[in-house]
Amino acid sequence: MNLIVGGGKYGCYAIEYLRQKGKDFLVVDTNPNCLAIKRFSLKTFELPASNRESFVNGGLPKVLELIGEIKPEYVFPTAPVHIAADLAKLKFNLVPWSEAITDILPRLPEVVVLHAENEKLVVSFNKGHECIEKCSMPEVCPSSGIKKPCTMTKLMRFASPEAFMLISYSMAPGLGALKGSELSELFKWAETKERFIVATACDCHGVFSAFQKRDKT
Repeated sequence: MNLIVGGGKYGCYAIEYLRQKGKDFLVVDTNPNCLAIKRFSLKTFELPASNRESFVNGGLPKVLELIGEIKPEYVFPTAPVHIAADLAKLKFNLVPWSEAITDILPRLPEVVVLHAENEKLVVSFNKGHECIEKCSMPEVCPSSGIKKPCTMTKLMRFASPEAFMLISYSMAPGLGALKGSELSELFKWAETKERFIVATACDCHGVFSAFQKRDKT
């Protein structure tokens, strides 16, 4: 079973890909009338799973619950949030660790920094340009014409070697997915940490999120 977070345009791309591969999937979205429902007429998911293609109405709490229940092979993060980090934040009741973001910033070239705030730092090799749809992420960016010096994963590992790095694996042009087993590893790793950084990256883009556990006193 594969888990698609978000039933919009990119969630539909994920459905089309998984159907082509003959893979089972479950779509989670807060909107019961999302595009995926309208386009693919998905049935409501129930345990034990009886449908190869199903839908669950819910948000990140439901996604977290389902990861534990169905142990997905891949999780397709098509919603516009840092899925891995936000799931960890929810699971462990975390608060921002802003000092960590401040420490990472000087280790990154300014040309790749898109956005930096309290708990999140977004980076891209395509700053100032619009990505083309369903891009295969070649070495020379088709939008900017600039040759990437390395993958974003390598750059982010240099900037924050202590971060837990998740790879957004390229499943098809413009479509990435996280390994469910690696998400589970993140949760196990984070359980023993008082503060930590989560990073997710593909070849071109990435995001850091930094958290700490609430003071128990």
